[in-house]
Amino acid sequence: MSTGLGEPVPASDAAPARRYRGKNKGKRWSRGTDTELAVIRLPLDVHDPATRHRTETLFSATWSVKRALQRDARDAVDAYSAGDVRRETDAKAWRLELGLSREGMERRAYRHMENAKHLAHHVTKALVMHQADEVFETSVSRHLFPDSSGRRHGRPRAGRWWDYTRIPGRARSHTTARKWETFRLHGTLAGHLDAYRSRNLDRAVTTPEQAAALPAGIGVLEQPRHLLTPMRPTGRVQTGEVTAKNTPKTRAATWWDHTGPLAVVFTGGADSPHGDLVLPVRLPSGSGRWPRLVHFLNNPDSWHKIDLVRRRDTSAPGGWAYEAHLMVLTGGYASPATKARRTAAAQLERVGGIDGNVSNLSIVSFPNTFAPADGDVETTRIEPSDAELAALAKARRKDRGRKRALDRSRRASNPGQYWPSKRQQARAERRQAAGLPVRVVETPGGARAANKGGVPKQAYHRDSLSAGYRLNRARLAEAAATQAAAKDHRARRIAEDITAGHGANLVVEDCDIRTWYRRWGKALQATTPGRLITAVGRECEKTGGRMLRASTFTTKLSQTCFCGEKVAKTLADRIHTCPACGLVADRDKVSAALCAHVHLTDPDDPSTAPHATVPARHPHNVL
Repeated sequence: MSTGLGEPVPASDAAPARRYRGKNKGKRWSRGTDTELAVIRLPLDVHDPATRHRTETLFSATWSVKRALQRDARDAVDAYSAGDVRRETDAKAWRLELGLSREGMERRAYRHMENAKHLAHHVTKALVMHQADEVFETSVSRHLFPDSSGRRHGRPRAGRWWDYTRIPGRARSHTTARKWETFRLHGTLAGHLDAYRSRNLDRAVTTPEQAAALPAGIGVLEQPRHLLTPMRPTGRVQTGEVTAKNTPKTRAATWWDHTGPLAVVFTGGADSPHGDLVLPVRLPSGSGRWPRLVHFLNNPDSWHKIDLVRRRDTSAPGGWAYEAHLMVLTGGYASPATKARRTAAAQLERVGGIDGNVSNLSIVSFPNTFAPADGDVETTRIEPSDAELAALAKARRKDRGRKRALDRSRRASNPGQYWPSKRQQARAERRQAAGLPVRVVETPGGARAANKGGVPKQAYHRDSLSAGYRLNRARLAEAAATQAAAKDHRARRIAEDITAGHGANLVVEDCDIRTWYRRWGKALQATTPGRLITAVGRECEKTGGRMLRASTFTTKLSQTCFCGEKVAKTLADRIHTCPACGLVADRDKVSAALCAHVHLTDPDDPSTAPHATVPARHPHNVL
């Protein structure tokens, strides 16, 4: 059959119409309710100047998108609040019209990327979409909708560049093989061992499992200071299929065929001319950490998502150290000693109470039957030691010195934005009265130059900052992060000791720690009660128990005695003295013991905790 010019072409002979990507018709993957999540931090090597520049530019581009989205969210929320009539008529329709939804924020992000053409050289639509999702969850949703306690966050605002430390990546597809659209981890743990094997390692150790079985203190890897950047595989690989002529089928090699040392790969922006961004991974060298590496990295099928993170490090080139936070679909690693300790704690069959305050943490536990014949009462008081208080005071002095150095540097670099201090003004007046020449004040010590309303004449972000100022600022942020990590470590160790001695079933008063900080401020830095209680609750769950919270409005443990008598006390009264039964004991331990006797009607609702009752035990023998 032939067709002439100008005649319509039959549909069967016409070119196939272009297909557009529509809604996914397959079953959407979802994580099971019993599937746990854990995160491992993988340090990245960015010593190469070109690689470091691309990484810094990637953070700068994504930050510009996030800042624009935060400003859009702020304006949209203001418009939503101003439209009271529309909000009362149909709040949902008004929010959708303003784009105050997840999809609306994503559309805004796409428009920013389309309008700013240079962004396509650095970021992808997937990264932009996840930045929009993060802004919606952390700014818009928390402001528009209250949480479980009825609280709402304030008006969205734009963050600071120095606080921007995380680029959220896109999770891999668990239904389509080799589909991971943003940051991808390529290589194997065995390939990393082969590439950087220690020269002193026994030749019989050839697999990661054998390296994990070695005693602690043996060097497994010898990684140079500057890791080599893995190259993308080239050539062709067999697919395992054959053609009609019975010859093996082949395809071009990709990063999925890389089995060497581990590396995080980012394909770059949609219009990037620089190719893939490859960041080598540095692993711990000692054998003591290899059981944990095997737990997280030896099964690539459990890898789920990677976020690119940076943290302040004054010793690193550029002042930032970069890490890949790999989320794995498995539980966290627990050493054999930790598993044995948790098993022993789960078999204690005890119940306990916790009383937290500004200066200490008191724990009192009983046998779960509360019968004196089944066990003794155990009490523990957690308070900072003299060495810890001295270390905290030293850290405060260093912190205060760094902040003073920052203030002096800012004043010296911007003398026109500060008034002279009273002492400097008096000295100038004395010199003028004595007829001496005017002396220029290089570092004014007075207040910031402001108008009558107290608003500075020049915004702080417009000040000139010296290199020394930036270095000291980085040191201050690095020291703060180090102190926070040390406090987390201390809280975990204390939580382990508490569950090991008192069991995994504990009750604590449901207090708002933020109120304590507003009243006592820095005094809580020594004990960190909120951090300790959170760590205890997490350890109880891992041990197989649970830490319940009892409302202070219904129980009033600090104002109650074992005999049921109400004993009013102020915060200054630290000794419990009951006029009815004559009990004299430490106030915190009495509250903790009463906490152990609280039984909640609904474990998830602290307000269902009734008044504590003490059965079958004489109050004088409790403590």
